[in-house]
Amino acid sequence: MGLVVRKMERADAEGFRACLDSVAREGRYLAKEAAPTLERIQAFVDDTVSNNLPQFVAIEDGLVVGWCDAIPYQTKSLSHRAELGMGVLKGHRGKGIGEGLVLATIEHARTIGIKRIDLEVRADNVAAIALYLKTGFREYGRKAKAIFLEGEYHDLIVMEHLDFGP
Repeated sequence: MGLVVRKMERADAEGFRACLDSVAREGRYLAKEAAPTLERIQAFVDDTVSNNLPQFVAIEDGLVVGWCDAIPYQTKSLSHRAELGMGVLKGHRGKGIGEGLVLATIEHARTIGIKRIDLEVRADNVAAIALYLKTGFREYGRKAKAIFLEGEYHDLIVMEHLDFGP
């Protein structure tokens, strides 16, 4: 079957949750320690699908191996902005899956009027920072000691993507 990057569908909710949970439980890449309940994930996916929001999955041999979304802020004055979230399962990283997901998400964000995408990434996540730079993000700040996990503080790099025209 190979790898396919496509828009998230309602039927992907369970696979998305499993992928999110796996990445979260690694304790290195996401601020959350586990995925929300399947009911909460299903409601989130239903909302993104119903509202045509930028949310993509990478599917390999029927398994969700990665996701990326750029969810717009709910406040009217901020609705031109979105926050990027993504993850790729361990064992599937370093194969271009993340790049495909981010580029698809950015392109769809453009089509719905998003003018700015923000993200935060741990300063020690060198691979993710390189991916974001490669796909057009730029660093504009740092949050010192932004995460406290297992007795250690971690800085966050703050990045933005503004290549969306006027």
